[in-house]
This record gives sequence, C-alpha cells and structure tokens, in this order.
Amino acid sequence: MFAQLFRTKPIDTEDRSGLKKCLSAFDLALLGIGCAIGTGIFVLTGIAAATLSGPAVVVSFIFAGIASGFAALSYAELAASVGGSGSAYGYSYVAFGELIAWIMGWILLLEYGVGAAAVANGWSGYFIGTLANFNIHLPELLTKAPSQGGIINLPAFGIIWVLALLLISGVKQSAQVNNIIVAIKLSTIVIFVGIAALHIHADNWQPFMPFGWFDKHADGHTIGVLAGASLVFFAYFGFDAVSTAADEAKNPQRDLPIGLIASLTFCTLVYILVSGLLTGMVHYTELNVSSPVAYALTKIGFTWSSTLVATGVLAGLITVLLVLMYGLTRILYAMSRDGLISPVFSKLNPERRTPVRIILLCALIISSIAGFFPLGELAETVNIGTLASFVMVCIGVMVLRKRQPDLKRPFKNPWNPLIPLLGVISCGALMVFLPNETWHRFIIWVLIGIVFYFVYSRHHSVLNKQAR
Repeated sequence: MFAQLFRTKPIDTEDRSGLKKCLSAFDLALLGIGCAIGTGIFVLTGIAAATLSGPAVVVSFIFAGIASGFAALSYAELAASVGGSGSAYGYSYVAFGELIAWIMGWILLLEYGVGAAAVANGWSGYFIGTLANFNIHLPELLTKAPSQGGIINLPAFGIIWVLALLLISGVKQSAQVNNIIVAIKLSTIVIFVGIAALHIHADNWQPFMPFGWFDKHADGHTIGVLAGASLVFFAYFGFDAVSTAADEAKNPQRDLPIGLIASLTFCTLVYILVSGLLTGMVHYTELNVSSPVAYALTKIGFTWSSTLVATGVLAGLITVLLVLMYGLTRILYAMSRDGLISPVFSKLNPERRTPVRIILLCALIISSIAGFFPLGELAETVNIGTLASFVMVCIGVMVLRKRQPDLKRPFKNPWNPLIPLLGVISCGALMVFLPNETWHRFIIWVLIGIVFYFVYSRHHSVLNKQAR
C-alpha cells in the first residue's frame, strides 16, 4: 500500500486532453497579468504600508516578487517538460507520486476556489458602491449573506454565473474578453501613475522602514518588511494559473515559459512603481483605509478619483475571477481524468471542447460560498496554499533533475539547483511569517483532504487500477 501511495505518473508528451489548442504566448501572459493585478494594487499597497512595512512596502513587493520569480522559473521548466493542465498537481504526480499529488490538488482547490469566492465578494462591494454613486441602491437583503442579516449577496452570486457562461462558450472567447478588460485596468493604472508622478513629496518616505525587518508579537501578529512581504504576496497570487492552460496553448513548450515569466516580471514592476508613488504622495500613516489609492488622489484634489479607481477595481477583479475560475476548472478536469474525483466531470462538450460539467460544478460551489457565506479571514489561507504549491514545484524541479536527467527540457532553469533551492527557502520563509491562525486553518484543510483521498480517491485512481 505504501508503494501505491507514492507511485509516480509517467510523463506523456502526447496530448490526450481533447481541449482546443488556441492560446498564444501573448494570451497566456495576459492571463497571468489578468489574475495577478487586482485589488492588490488599489487596496493592498496602502494597507501593507500603513500597518506592516511603511514606505518600505516597496521592498516587501521586491522580496515577494523575487520569491515568486524563483517559483516562476521552476514552473516554466516543468510546464515545458511535463506539461498538462493540472499545474502543481500534475507536476507533483510525476515527481512525488499520487498521495502528494492529491494533497497538492486539494491545496490548489483552496487557492483557486476560496480565492475566487473572496474576489467575488470584493467585486460585489465595489459594484454596490459604484451603483450608489449613480444613486442606484440595491436592497440590503440582496447584498448580504444570511448571517449578516440578508438573504443572499446577489452581485457576488451573479458574477460567478456570468463568467461561467463565458468559460463554457470557449477558452478563446474567454481569453479575448480577458485581454480587453486587462487593457482597461492597465489604462486606469497609467492614469494614476501620470498623476502621482507630479505630486511626490520625498518627506513622505521618511522614516523609510518604521517597523523594521520583522517583529512577532506574543499574540502571533507580525509586523515589518518581511511580514509585509507575506501579506503582499497575495498580489502575485494567480500568476501560476498560466500553467493550467498547458493543454490549450498552441505551442506549450515555448509559450508557457514566456507567459509565466513575462506576466510575473510585468506585474512586479507595476506593483513596485505604484507602491512607491502612493507612499510618496501621502504619508504611510494615512493609508490604512479601504481604498488608499482613491484617498490619495482625493487628498491632492482629484475628487473624481473614486470613479477612476472603481473602474480599475471592477475591471481588475473580473479578470482575476475569470482566470481563477478557468484555472480551477482545468485542475479539476485533470484530477477527474486521473480518477481522483468522479470521471463524470472529464466529459467535454463536443462542439466547444470545454469541460461544461466541471465548469457548472465550480460555478455552483463558488457562487454558493460567495453568495451565502461571509469569508472573513478564511481568504488569508489562500496565501499559505499558494506558497505551499510554489515550494513543492521548486522541489519537483530538483527531484526530476535527479530522477530523470535525460528528460527533454525545452526550458531549463539556469544555475540548477540554485534557483529552485532559493525558491524553496524564500517561499518557505514567507510561510513562516504568516499568522498562527492561518497555519491552523491550512493544516485542518490538508487533513480533510487526506481523509477524502483514503475514502474515495485511492480506490478510484486510474493509475492504481492499471497497476493491479
């Protein structure tokens, strides 16, 4: 039985997915940008500066970006050589065996599923606020979960189903919509950068590092630049969704590495630029507000800024949500083909070649969570799940270099094993800096997943049935 749990999946370079190959390197890069640039740039930068890092939030973004960069290079190598739409789940299956692959898939469900529900809730809040600016007010019963005195958060529930229908229509149509909306939100950021660059006051950057590098209080609360890096890491969450598109990329061995590295590099530069300008416009102590970018613009006299920011946030969150749902459906599709969840979900629509059943299942679950349950701090668990998947991908590169040295690798990490080793160290360190409560929730989630594996997945695994 022990050997069965760690039996690895052979690498199959032949495409058997049946999914439509239509995404270019440009489409893949914009998928990564669409998912990585969301509320983080309009909200997280100010909150992290005010409560954790001060103006050194720029350094926090640099640290988080470097850690993500090591992971991106590791993702790129495995995406080009192993392929498949399962992302870290598929790579773990090849490198570590079925049990670890299941745990990684289970963690990815948390990362993408809870992340999507949290984003839908955030989008709903901005959508309701934008309608209020035009004197349109939705009944409170339709904007709050039952535990908050309402019936349903209807905007959060509804946006999930709108995007589900888009995903069902086809991946190329979804990518085209993503590309258009990414252009809109990047235009919003360009306008902010142009205004902010003319209103910088160097005194606002003093003191530059008021909370130091790292300090942990008795209650588990952490502050400092490194703690800020753990928080702003959420800004990079989702760029790995590019790797879930392997089965739909025109030339995955070439295009996936380009999409991964290009999207992460671009997003890192944007976050560093925006966080530096924001803390230069307004002293960091004033930025602990729900919309720090809008607050900063209003303070320097641009009273129309709330509309600008609302446009950027609404556009940004739609692309984040779209890519998260896309990535989740492709991971579950891969797990279904492997028999770890019911094979009924691996059926494709013969005309559109999309996994309609799995899309509808994801929409049902995510919309129910977003519409009927306030997520609160549960969304913070997304960070630790993402970091855990990054660590395992980096380890997977080193394991496969040792186990299969002759494997064809169209993209190879430079300075192996230094890059993946640095990825393990940096992402692992960011996990250490997360609050204790986040660790508790993460461990409980993993234990639930292990129970599910032994109750169902182990007995229905395609790989294990073949070995009997």
